[in-house]
Amino acid sequence: MTELVDEADKLELQKTQVVLAAGAAKILGQFLKAACLRPRSFIAALGMAIKLGRYSRRGILRHIIYLGEACVLKSWWQDADINHVHVHFGTNSTTVALLCRILGGPTYSFTVHGPEEFDMVAEIGLPEKIRQAAFVVAISSFGRSQLYRWCDLEQWSKIHVVHCGLDDSFLSHPPTPIPSTLHLACVGRLCEQKGQLLLVEAVAQLVAEGLNLKLLLVGDGPLRGEIEALIAHRHLQSHIEITGWASNAEVRRHILAARAMVLPSFAEGLPVVIMEALALGRPVVTTYVAGIPELVEPGVCGWLVPPGSVESLKRALRELLQAPVEDLEKMGRLGLERVSENHQAKREAEKLSKLFQFALSKY
Repeated sequence: MTELVDEADKLELQKTQVVLAAGAAKILGQFLKAACLRPRSFIAALGMAIKLGRYSRRGILRHIIYLGEACVLKSWWQDADINHVHVHFGTNSTTVALLCRILGGPTYSFTVHGPEEFDMVAEIGLPEKIRQAAFVVAISSFGRSQLYRWCDLEQWSKIHVVHCGLDDSFLSHPPTPIPSTLHLACVGRLCEQKGQLLLVEAVAQLVAEGLNLKLLLVGDGPLRGEIEALIAHRHLQSHIEITGWASNAEVRRHILAARAMVLPSFAEGLPVVIMEALALGRPVVTTYVAGIPELVEPGVCGWLVPPGSVESLKRALRELLQAPVEDLEKMGRLGLERVSENHQAKREAEKLSKLFQFALSKY
């Protein structure tokens, strides 16, 4: 398990019950108990585990372990009188919920964030998970459309959009003037899909044109070494800095210190950091990917560029850096309005709560 650094994550861990922490003996015991007490349900669940494992790179053995986890969860949830479970991400966590349901456990629903689920539909058994779920949540209209692709028309009515949301710490943050300095922030895991290598190249070309800008890459990840090597190769050490992992408070501070937030992603769901930047009154430069255009309107609260185009990214960044601060602050205010309208955590939680109530009323 990756060591937790953020204090909020550490507090959440104290309230978390970890299935694998039960130990191999406990999991095996519940596995054998389920096989003896409800053999028909157990055989059905075992068949599903083998079926899913056959198409997955994780293999059949791993899916049988998932079945063991499902047996443990069924016992826990039965003791706690839990009738419905909601899962985030349509990958292995929903596999366990599906197997638990087949064993006779509670109904389940799940949220698909993307893009991972859409990259391996057959491997994770997404159509079967949709079919057996009480309902499915997408975080954008784009995400819902992708789920429509992988299920029958009769399943469409169970797929709903519930946006990711921000709490009042962002939405009620006092207005902070945009600095006149040519500083940009890119917040995200340092990995292929976020497009930071392309961003480094765009910055290199703008610096060659004479723009004395500063880019802060906020985050860490597997691509850090390659990004650092490219920065050194393009002699950009005085223009680009990598912070490494940053807490929520640090992310907020870095966004507020920038003219705008840049995220040139190749694949996404709908990044929360874009909502955070707009809520803090900062326009964004990002890409026409997945659900992003549902939030970011070009010329209103930011710039949208084709993913993978360094020329388009460079042009948008040049416009941003040369734009009057007054124009950028207007874009930031409009961005806050859009986020407040569509991404309030309390309002979106109420939508999810109504779906829970409806699901429980049917079973």
